[in-house]
Amino acid sequence: MILVTGGAGYIGCVLVGELLKKGEAVRVLDKLYFGEKGLVHNRKGIDLVQGDIRSLDPSVLDGVDSVIHLGGLSNDPTAEYNPRANMEINYGGTKILAEACRKKGIKRFVFASSCSLYDKGLFADDVLQDETSEVQPRATYAVAKLKAEKLLLGMAGDDFCPVVLRQGTVYGFSPRMRYDLVVNTFLRDAVVDKKLKVFFGGEMWRPLVDVTDAAKAFICLVEVDEDKVNGEIFNLCYKNYRILELAHGVKDALKDKYSPEIEVDHNSNMKTRSYRVSSKKIEQVLDFTPQVSVRDSVENMLVQIKKNGYMDFMNPRYYNIKWMTLLDEMEKTLKKIGSVF
Repeated sequence: MILVTGGAGYIGCVLVGELLKKGEAVRVLDKLYFGEKGLVHNRKGIDLVQGDIRSLDPSVLDGVDSVIHLGGLSNDPTAEYNPRANMEINYGGTKILAEACRKKGIKRFVFASSCSLYDKGLFADDVLQDETSEVQPRATYAVAKLKAEKLLLGMAGDDFCPVVLRQGTVYGFSPRMRYDLVVNTFLRDAVVDKKLKVFFGGEMWRPLVDVTDAAKAFICLVEVDEDKVNGEIFNLCYKNYRILELAHGVKDALKDKYSPEIEVDHNSNMKTRSYRVSSKKIEQVLDFTPQVSVRDSVENMLVQIKKNGYMDFMNPRYYNIKWMTLLDEMEKTLKKIGSVF
């Protein structure tokens, strides 16, 4: 059995579906901040456990052969909103889970990290970075991810096989849909506003990868021989894009239906991250190459969001920071007023 933490999340829902297609037994451990909707089509095929990795019940590991650890607070705004929770969950929770796995004799532990670790700021030298590049992350989210990476890699040995996947910015359709990721945001803006807004001239670089490719990469890291991955880090991206180039790509994919205008803001005072990464290692060592282009993903996303009823674009559930702050406000209110009815 494979345990997927965060299996009800944006990547997790897609990963669970791919694992079930392969005939794997799957258990999902998730806090369920966003509910179970993303798992509705696969609910009967999985063992779903609602829980928090910070207070892990070791019995969730019973019968588990390997772990794919996606669970945690995701993205910079959410981490900045509550830095303490970010460190407790993204680092502390990972530590608790990894130590419990090693104690239980579960060797394979695949950790979802982020290419945002490579961010050195907009005005840093433009170099292609790989897994051997020095990383000095600035953002709260990336700092916690790096700390978790170091912990896991320090645990590598004959009795424990951790492997780290640093993903580029993910795009594409998921049953737990998000519109706060750059490609998905461009799609939303094309449909709602007929305009794509590009800031700082669109000069900044991002590595990007489709959510289905990300899911398949995690499966690859579970299945491949231990000697190829134990204590290793792998980058994952389909391609590095300048944001303006990306906007034009999304516009071209939608031109027959929406043909949005592109508005470019050349405000030189706006600073944002910019970085490029190499994914040659995963291609050469594991023979894994992402397949889904931005164009193909956008075309599929448009079909799926209409088919599955994800056209209420401003619903806070589709935006991590909006939903998490709303939950926080609701929790504080309920402590004061008690039960609603």
